[in-house]
Amino acid sequence: MRFNNSDLIKYKMHYKICHFKSLTSTQDKAKDFAEKGLSDIVVVADTQTKGRGRFRRKWYSDRGGLWMSILLKPNNIINLQYLTFAAAIAALESIKKLTNIKTSIKWPNDLHYKGKKLCGILTEGVFGKENYVMVGIGLNINQSSFPDKIKNTTTSLRTIKKNTLDIEKLTRKLNEEFFNLYKNYYNKNRFASILKIWKKNCDTINKNATITTKTKKLQGKVIGIDKDGNLLLKMKNDKIVRIMEGDVKVRYQS
Repeated sequence: MRFNNSDLIKYKMHYKICHFKSLTSTQDKAKDFAEKGLSDIVVVADTQTKGRGRFRRKWYSDRGGLWMSILLKPNNIINLQYLTFAAAIAALESIKKLTNIKTSIKWPNDLHYKGKKLCGILTEGVFGKENYVMVGIGLNINQSSFPDKIKNTTTSLRTIKKNTLDIEKLTRKLNEEFFNLYKNYYNKNRFASILKIWKKNCDTINKNATITTKTKKLQGKVIGIDKDGNLLLKMKNDKIVRIMEGDVKVRYQS
């Protein structure tokens, strides 16, 4: 099945995919749809001209990757971190089932393979009279090269597998996995079940790490993640520090 430009394609799980050749950002287009009162829409673009990650960092979004945003109107907007967790699990499971590649989750919102970044997730809200959430997912699939700035820290499924993959098939599988978690876990407040799966696949836990915040660097051992998604860092003096999502960058020590 082909995605046609601007077509809405309905799937059995009651969401729609809207596909574009190029957008500034799939998050921007999802916000446009939210302002029109729409939800359960997946925005996909072949390229993004202004793709972004956390802290509005530029996200390299040339052809060959999967760039998409899932627009939702959830029952619960208090625990949005679990949508980020669900997206990470969905990406990890879809990659494993279709390629047999075992990836890991890096706190708070990345997938990586042998230390190199493969996928990033950005969850943002649109709040007003009605509340919406956009879960942005950027997954490197068929790229064979990257800009000099990120080439040593980034990889793609094609680089790992040594062959080209079917982006459309992976898109469908990822959405199938995500909406299963969203409808059967998130919207039923089964957050502990999401967190359990996430922790099982997160290799940040039990690692020595350097945490870089906006104001300082902290070093210690990651001993866990609390129910709010905060990273728990045990310092050399045995003090446990909670690090909130969005304020840190984790760098594994050698």
